[in-house]
Amino acid sequence: MNKHFNIPKEVSAVTEALEGAGYQAYLIGGCVRDLFLGKTPKDWDVTTNATPEKIVALFPETFYENTYGTVGVVTKKEHSVRQGLMDEEREVDPTLKVIEVTPYRLEANYTDGRRPDHVTWSDKLEDDLKRRDFTINAIALRVIENEEEIVDQFEGKKDLQKGIIRTVGTPHDRFIEDALRILRAVRLATELEFTIDPETEKAVVEHAHLLKNISAERIRDEFSKILNSDRPMRGIELCRKLQILKHIIPELEEGIGKTQRGEHIYDVYEHSLRTLEHSAKKKYNLDTRIASLLHDIGKPATRRLDEKRSIYTFHGHDVVGARMAKKILERLKYPNATIEKVGKLVRWHMFFSDTETITLSAVRRMIRNVGVENIWELMNVRICDRIGTGRPKESPYRLRKYRAMIEEALRDPISVSQLKINGETLIKDLGIAPGPSMGFILLTLLEEVIDNPQKNEIEYLKSRALELSRLPFPELKKLGVEAKEKKEELEEGEIKKLREKRQVQ
Repeated sequence: MNKHFNIPKEVSAVTEALEGAGYQAYLIGGCVRDLFLGKTPKDWDVTTNATPEKIVALFPETFYENTYGTVGVVTKKEHSVRQGLMDEEREVDPTLKVIEVTPYRLEANYTDGRRPDHVTWSDKLEDDLKRRDFTINAIALRVIENEEEIVDQFEGKKDLQKGIIRTVGTPHDRFIEDALRILRAVRLATELEFTIDPETEKAVVEHAHLLKNISAERIRDEFSKILNSDRPMRGIELCRKLQILKHIIPELEEGIGKTQRGEHIYDVYEHSLRTLEHSAKKKYNLDTRIASLLHDIGKPATRRLDEKRSIYTFHGHDVVGARMAKKILERLKYPNATIEKVGKLVRWHMFFSDTETITLSAVRRMIRNVGVENIWELMNVRICDRIGTGRPKESPYRLRKYRAMIEEALRDPISVSQLKINGETLIKDLGIAPGPSMGFILLTLLEEVIDNPQKNEIEYLKSRALELSRLPFPELKKLGVEAKEKKEELEEGEIKKLREKRQVQ
């Protein structure tokens, strides 16, 4: 393991201030682990024998609003002098804007399995280390005048060298204290590509049910880190093996053993994981990774045996899957924006890219359905879906051609807001009263423009809007609804033919 670590001066300034005031100050937790692994820490934690009040008194700007003693020391900006010039402010690395400083502490029982009933401050580092979750997070590092002191009473360095996740003390005690550590063990094993030590692994299985005591938000955050890792497929499979997955997304396990047909060589479960894995390989964002994992979540519920052809079908799994995906994400308390986006990506991931049949108007409707802001993420999900079936090429000719059609379609209107007239025009220039009729007029105009973008001209739209405004309301409403239903019926007909031609579900 390396010594002579590169500690940022913002961090050193905090530890030196504490040491200068006569206190001990050690780096602790994930930052020390990452330093030993040669990684750049994502955050910096300091532990000390100073009480919260003493810590706050030492620094010009802090915040302290918790019962666990953690004081946030704000570094903000620093001034650097350049030969004879005025001080120039430089933005601090985001990971260094706040350094968390916590007193050595002892914790009472965890009655609720989530948090200690109360904490007390200690003057012994050893008391603080023994309450830590895993050995690799219980290494303390103190740097004084370029001299390093390492306190490693639970042999965390050896576990780092061996690539092992092991609890501090008895796994049973650690997981009873805070059941989130069960999921955290899997997350660390996934991120670091470590293995979980047998005794710890056995305790994970035994106590997995305790995750029900943990808030959805905490579970979501750990699960998202697994998804954002380089090897999320390994993490999800580890969750299944250790009986954790059924407490997070049990719907995924319903795909186990659900064989498919055609170009699919994996069951629904493995296909979903391989689709997710490719999204990680491509470094796609979290929303795309979630959509990749859940894109076929509706297949088990829609799986039917076609006795004539002796095959299973999954008709409507995209619609059912979208509803299921949204419920799953709502249950895990994901942000509304993520829920809505993933729902759209799952709903429309079955778009067809046969450029011999699909028209530009159909592409424009797809863009309207999923949203301009999501269309390229939908393409990314499709790429991952292809690789997840076992096919070698992520972008065959027809997908590349479809991309070109998207680029072309994006130049044309796909929503009412892109028409060259709007409600204000109808009111001011044409004297059409605001109300439901106006909405049906604009919707009808949009349907015409989607079919023929050349109609998106002010004079034509005004003339056509006047014609529509003279119609009785029931007739106008019927016209708008019938036009939309006719388009959808035609598109469904095309899709059905394509499904039969391509033998896909």
